[in-house]
Amino acid sequence: MSETLKVLYLCTGNSCRSQMAEGWTRHLKGEQIEAYSAGIETHGLSPRAVAVMAEAGVDISGQRSQDVSEFADVPLDVVVTVCSHAHETCPVFPGEARVIHVGFDDPPAMAGNAADEQAALDCYRRVRDEIRAFVEALPEALNTQESPS
Repeated sequence: MSETLKVLYLCTGNSCRSQMAEGWTRHLKGEQIEAYSAGIETHGLSPRAVAVMAEAGVDISGQRSQDVSEFADVPLDVVVTVCSHAHETCPVFPGEARVIHVGFDDPPAMAGNAADEQAALDCYRRVRDEIRAFVEALPEALNTQESPS
């Protein structure tokens, strides 16, 4: 592995979970880890994800939803799938990139039945905080996760 780990967070649409993981990693571990995020598809950046990350002092408003194919030539060390769909459909990456799965609940799905905007944002906040806890344990946490077979 290179001196600075290159980590790609992969989700279905690259709108929430992978974007938050990229933002947290850049914010908390930027000197150790070069973070990227992408999706199997692109759904655009979620305004609610941007809002809850801003509440925590992390600006992800400049990030954009990217397709995983944009990273075909990037020498990645680790690909972290953050949702089941991405885990099940994860493409093969060239080189020695390890693929691990660390699933988080889907904020838009959870917020779908919310009574109001604050309740919807609470769904995003919960996932934001779970992702932060995972990122705080990096890079060591990458070694304790198993690669899918």
